[in-house]
Amino acid sequence: MQWFASTLSRYPELAVYLALGIGYWIGAIRVRGFTLGGVTGSLLAGMLLGWLFAVPVAATAKSLVFLLFLFGIGYEVGPRFLGAMKGDGWRFAALGVFMPVVGLIVAIVVAKTLRLDPGLAAGMMSGALTESPAMGTASEAIQALPLDAATRERYLAHIGVGDALCYVSGALGVILTCTVFGPKLLRVDLAAHALQVEQRYGIKRQRHGVVPAWQPFETRAYRIAAAAPIAGLSVAAAERVIVGARLFVHRIRRDGALLEIDGDSVIHAGDVVAVGGRRDVLVDVIGERGEEVDDAALLDIPMASHEVFVGKSHWAGRTLEDIAARDEVRAVFLRRIRRGGQDIPIGTRTTIERGDVLTLVGPEPAVLRAAGVLGEIVHASDATDFVVVGFAIFLGALFGIVASVPIGGITVTIGTSIGALLAGLVVGHIRGRRPLFGRVPDAAVKLMQSFGLAAFVAMVGLGAGPHFMDALRQSGVGLFFGGLLVTMTPLLLGLWFGRKVLKIDPLLLLGAISGAQTFTAALAAVQEKSGSPVAVIGYTGAVAVAHLFLTTWGTVMVMVMA
Repeated sequence: MQWFASTLSRYPELAVYLALGIGYWIGAIRVRGFTLGGVTGSLLAGMLLGWLFAVPVAATAKSLVFLLFLFGIGYEVGPRFLGAMKGDGWRFAALGVFMPVVGLIVAIVVAKTLRLDPGLAAGMMSGALTESPAMGTASEAIQALPLDAATRERYLAHIGVGDALCYVSGALGVILTCTVFGPKLLRVDLAAHALQVEQRYGIKRQRHGVVPAWQPFETRAYRIAAAAPIAGLSVAAAERVIVGARLFVHRIRRDGALLEIDGDSVIHAGDVVAVGGRRDVLVDVIGERGEEVDDAALLDIPMASHEVFVGKSHWAGRTLEDIAARDEVRAVFLRRIRRGGQDIPIGTRTTIERGDVLTLVGPEPAVLRAAGVLGEIVHASDATDFVVVGFAIFLGALFGIVASVPIGGITVTIGTSIGALLAGLVVGHIRGRRPLFGRVPDAAVKLMQSFGLAAFVAMVGLGAGPHFMDALRQSGVGLFFGGLLVTMTPLLLGLWFGRKVLKIDPLLLLGAISGAQTFTAALAAVQEKSGSPVAVIGYTGAVAVAHLFLTTWGTVMVMVMA
């Protein structure tokens, strides 16, 4: 044991990786559907190792990974941060401001009442509001306070202690509110109401994890009879005969010759036409009326499937029904919508937002045309633009050092942490307009976020371990119940404000509440309880705004309590 302790003392980086391994292992253990998660597990594992062994942790190492994490958060939410205000999105964004503000006010009142030091106060708030990134901004704020070394070290350690004591009740509070208390207070049956919301959005339900063997989009060949309704019509007119069917004529064979066509080309009796569209429409509508022909050469049409980044602002807020009627997307079909790493259900009333990634399928020229008007094609790449990443974090952190606000008799800087977050937000916003600027693959962004935060809280835990028992004896019971009050107050007021004032649909409101708490596990619980993914619409509208506010609250709480 002595050898192991001395090894960790000489090589503290080993303790960090050991805490990560143990933390993610513990965090994955499921008890009645609840898991701690890798981040909280890493904090607890770090505290255990710090309590058992004296492990020194350099402040530079913590700052390095935390700045990377904050840039990743800003980069991800940047494309849709301002766009969240458009259409009905402002309601979700308003909730994403209201709940963090209420949470901060209650946390300050509780901390003042319990006479907590800045470290315990910030830790209680970050745990109760399930926003671990606030630990980082609080740490930086404490580092800037005019304190002696021993007091500063104690305050920094207390951040991890407070978060650990309040996080579990905070996480359970969000999940239970979104799945048990919330539906009862809103008087709604989640499963039945989900069907109504899906119908309103024009969403056709599919069983989760089940993929049909047939392809949803096909191109087939049909011979045009003399009595066919489209005989003698132009291609453009023929495509409008069956309203809402979205059937498109790609090519024509006439007297043995293949003809390339446009909207003015006329369809004659006896022609063999290649028609593309949804398979069910082809079978049910045309199959009963037309003579299908096996013509391999006619059907040899280059088809493409591309992911397209929506970067043009005039498409934001439009429904799929509206977009489908536009000539720019003729013969193009939508297979998937991704928004902020989440799949958005596809329905006629689903809206598109800037920063969405759409999977489009259809004839290659048509897909390329649609991609050009919507934004740009996202080509698979594993390269990260470190030029932009490096300069952005440097300039953002430098701005955080220079930008200052006078409070009372002292001057407070916003700090390198908030500066890096703002830098990520700016780069992400620019990327929303110019997708090839500052490209960072999605997997790399997720690594920034997961490793950056988990490594940071593991190091916080290592420093908090030696102080855990003293802090527990000093404020344990009061801290736990105070954290419970900080958790439940914004949740309950959020239910009232979202339903009575903002008039948000109950199911979407529960998704928005999980987003306002930046707690994806609560969204997953709502989706499981309702049997529908549609709550994600509310989640994505609130989480982008809430992340910015809740992360900043770490600095605010320390300044208030100091």
